[in-house]
Amino acid sequence: MQRPLVLLAALALAGCTQETQNSIGRAIQNWTGADGVLEVYAGEKLVRRFIKIDKLSTASATSGNGARPYRFGYGVLDTNLNGQQDPGERKVYFEISDYSTNYVFYGDPGG
Repeated sequence: MQRPLVLLAALALAGCTQETQNSIGRAIQNWTGADGVLEVYAGEKLVRRFIKIDKLSTASATSGNGARPYRFGYGVLDTNLNGQQDPGERKVYFEISDYSTNYVFYGDPGG
């Protein structure tokens, strides 16, 4: 019973445009979580790392339809930059500006 359902879903997805497929993929990832990593740099030096991030969100304008110039999320602040959650490192809220921050967000390659 499950095989025809999977086949039907695959055929439906194949008929979608690339943009629609990407949108569906992001929606699924938002639901399941990305377990992402955010690294913040000052020049070439890594100064902050957040791990176990479900997603980065773009802030919405309080009036109108525009986006605000920053992103935000929740993740574990990796204070010793070793890439794993150690005792005392906890989940925090963070914001990163589009104007002044050099950052890289990626899916955890080990997760």
